[in-house]
Amino acid sequence: MKKSIFLGTLAVAGLAAGFVSAQTLDEVRARGNLSCGVSTGLAGFSMPDANGEWQGFDVAFCRAVAAAVLGDSTAVEFVPLTTQTRFTALASGEVDVLARNTTWTFSRDVDLRLEFVGVNYYDGQGFMVPRDLGVTSALELDGATVCIQTGTTTELNLADFFSSNNMGYEPVPVETNAEAQQQYLAGACDVYTTDASGLAATRATFEDPAGHVVLPEIVSKEPLGPLVRHGDSEWGDVARWTLNAMVAAEELGVTSANVAEMAAGTDNPEINRLLGTEGDLGGMLGLEADWAQNVIAQVGNYDEVFEGNIGASTPIGLSRGLNAQWTDGGLLYAPPFR
Repeated sequence: MKKSIFLGTLAVAGLAAGFVSAQTLDEVRARGNLSCGVSTGLAGFSMPDANGEWQGFDVAFCRAVAAAVLGDSTAVEFVPLTTQTRFTALASGEVDVLARNTTWTFSRDVDLRLEFVGVNYYDGQGFMVPRDLGVTSALELDGATVCIQTGTTTELNLADFFSSNNMGYEPVPVETNAEAQQQYLAGACDVYTTDASGLAATRATFEDPAGHVVLPEIVSKEPLGPLVRHGDSEWGDVARWTLNAMVAAEELGVTSANVAEMAAGTDNPEINRLLGTEGDLGGMLGLEADWAQNVIAQVGNYDEVFEGNIGASTPIGLSRGLNAQWTDGGLLYAPPFR
């Protein structure tokens, strides 16, 4: 039943996509700000701080697109969306881009008629349990109650994992991470399952993080990334190459601290093209020549965004792992800027 509801949501969102204008770049410029869909609250990824300012890894991508298009990373309206409302909000035009820990799948790309512009975090689904439960493996969870966000790939992966291992479970459906956290800590479920990064982010907010264990099994591939609507290739290019610019900047050693100096010209033609001091890549995107300079100066390169929000020195404590540059054994790889 859960699966049919999920696919029904896809169909509704896909139908809505056909009624949205394909001139998003012009609309954002005319409006003077970017409308960006984010999660309802996930520490390190997207959450308002004590002053009500949105912060986080996904939030940074929204700000990067605003910097590229408008020259101002603060010109963003953040729209918190649940797993159930995120696709319809994008397809209907309520938001211009969705940057909300969302997995790139076949059906979302093709059936939903939405377009993923890249992967900003390579992840996989895991399981978290209270340490005093005494469980050391997900294969010991037969008969467990499991908190699970509905309308997600996580929900479907959970069913596949338990079925393939001849185990049973009782789902405790929730709509948001905050609800999942509340139910899990209240003992309404034995297990919370979501992307491993989400488990780390959630555990970091607990009063006693050490009292909870993320089990070793990773049971899926979860390539997370921002997305836009099908049918608006110009806007898709802007979002895609904004992400690529942040990845390339890290590889090329361009940071928020040195971008102004490098923009004066370097001996590396790739850096010069990226920063707009050589060629006309900005013009090809319909943007100013310094669009990538604005992204890096105001938001940072990929490494700065990762380490500043979810890296090893933050409460989230994530290592780069698969999200390291290809030159360091990871999967991050930006196409050439030429």
